[in-house]
Amino acid sequence: MKTLAVAKAHGGMQGVYSHPSQVCSCDMTFAVFVPEQAKAGPVPVLWYLSGLTCSHANVMEKGEYRRLASELGLLVVCPDTSPRGDAVPDEVDNWQFGCGAGFYVDATQAPFDRNYRMYSYVTKELPALLGANFPADLTRQSIFGHSMGGHGALTIALKNPERFASCSAFAPIVRPMMAKWSNSAFAKYLGPDEATWREYDSCALIEDGRRFGEFLVDQGKDDLFLQEGLMPSLLVAACTNADIPLTLRMQEGYDHSYHFVSSFMDDHIKWHARRLSGH
Repeated sequence: MKTLAVAKAHGGMQGVYSHPSQVCSCDMTFAVFVPEQAKAGPVPVLWYLSGLTCSHANVMEKGEYRRLASELGLLVVCPDTSPRGDAVPDEVDNWQFGCGAGFYVDATQAPFDRNYRMYSYVTKELPALLGANFPADLTRQSIFGHSMGGHGALTIALKNPERFASCSAFAPIVRPMMAKWSNSAFAKYLGPDEATWREYDSCALIEDGRRFGEFLVDQGKDDLFLQEGLMPSLLVAACTNADIPLTLRMQEGYDHSYHFVSSFMDDHIKWHARRLSGH
């Protein structure tokens, strides 16, 4: 593991790191904020998954999470959104697929199956690396994300409910099998059999019996992707049918940007902190 950058922030340390990933068959970059409380021992972990076209850097620069994470003693991990590099297959003219658009799936179709294994990277390889190199209490983890990362957070929580104390999302893609900006990527990563796509669709996972304790979702009412891409009403229906508590807050005047995310970041961090502390 290499340290690419480190800086003090709100009493803690914000770092950016890279490592050779066996899962993704390339070097991967990620960011970790370690609060000052970690000097006394391991602290709870909050995973943040980013959206389409993003890397680890977007939330690190625009998300405004460090002040409250420092106050509450949370270690925040921000993985990249996909494998990258000259040897990684990509569609450079397609922002909805390839580099920056891994969708947190394990691809099964060549040539993408060698590198695009973001589900295994986020749930297996990176947590192991985190536990070995940072003061992370892996018995206390929560997860959240934005857009494609909200999709990732919801599906990962539903498939690993014993691991996460809580899960929330900003404007998540709740039905990627149907959404225009994700179903074409699913076809390329996972093949034509849509039955296999259900493992990476939060509504389908709930329909198929997966459960999680509760969800918090914030969605901007002025989000241009609301109707065709995000479709939060479908998550409401799935959670209602499965008796999963869901708090959906439709926020007047907000769009899909990090202006929206940063406006409600404190709410989400406080929400996770209470559940990580058992309150």
